[in-house]
Amino acid sequence: MSMTEPVDWTKGAAYIDGSFMPLAEARIPITEWGYRRSDVTYDVAGVYYGFLFRIDDHIRRFRRSMTKLRMEPRESDDELKGVLIDLVRRSGLREAYVAMDCLRSRPQRGMPMLPGHARCYIVAFAMPWVWVFSEEQQRRGVHAMIAKTPRIPAASVDPTVKNFHWGDLTGALFEAEDAGFDTAILLDLEGNVTEGPGYNVFAVIDGKVVSPPEGALEGITRLSVFELCQDLAIRFEVRPIARRELEDADEIFFSTTAGGIMPVSRLGARILGNDRPGPVASTLRETFWRRRQEGWHATPIDYDASP
Repeated sequence: MSMTEPVDWTKGAAYIDGSFMPLAEARIPITEWGYRRSDVTYDVAGVYYGFLFRIDDHIRRFRRSMTKLRMEPRESDDELKGVLIDLVRRSGLREAYVAMDCLRSRPQRGMPMLPGHARCYIVAFAMPWVWVFSEEQQRRGVHAMIAKTPRIPAASVDPTVKNFHWGDLTGALFEAEDAGFDTAILLDLEGNVTEGPGYNVFAVIDGKVVSPPEGALEGITRLSVFELCQDLAIRFEVRPIARRELEDADEIFFSTTAGGIMPVSRLGARILGNDRPGPVASTLRETFWRRRQEGWHATPIDYDASP
């Protein structure tokens, strides 16, 4: 690219180890342990209506994940927040998917091949918003199934550390695709609900919103669901959900950054309600997006600021 040629940020912006670049130019070495060993943690925030949503909560969770994996990049939390805001500003995107990764490199030649001898660094990017389920799927309700593939045990891979270990989740998605469903829900080895590929799971049982206590990421949108339930006087509880309870639930819905609150209208062969999103999930979903538009937990972006 010529020094005089303007930089096109419209398709996304990236940051790697201290440097900014258009997303299409972002690269990491294929020898990095972040790539070769999935030795990486990440987090994802969302921009909608020109606001970053709950960015401080996302960064706190990201820092907890890095600490658990003994990763110490050079950026402080405030510096990282500045990087993410700058990425969104450079891109000009009012609806964006904003990712932050921390990768472990690899020890320099001659050093012991142990993770303590490999430095860690930040990779981040902003790209156009991605819906995990289409608008049509959300309008009619997501069609889900319970996968045969079990979730990786928490004793092996801590699900509260957001990670790239998607072998079980990918297998469950293939199951769903082969059976004609939109997605799948995974159970643990004891037969209790954990999560789905990229989202938390909720059941509405006797008018109460219930979510699993373990085996899943402690979602930021999940936290928002609990806050909305409290504000709307909807009872909620965190406790184990057995397979049979999920199959008999009055309603089921999911939550994630890339979609908000997403009702389910079918679970396997069962049609829930009238084959449309249920009343509790619909109320939560409508309230969530209305409050987002009003600036709830929002960090505005100054799109006119200079780099």
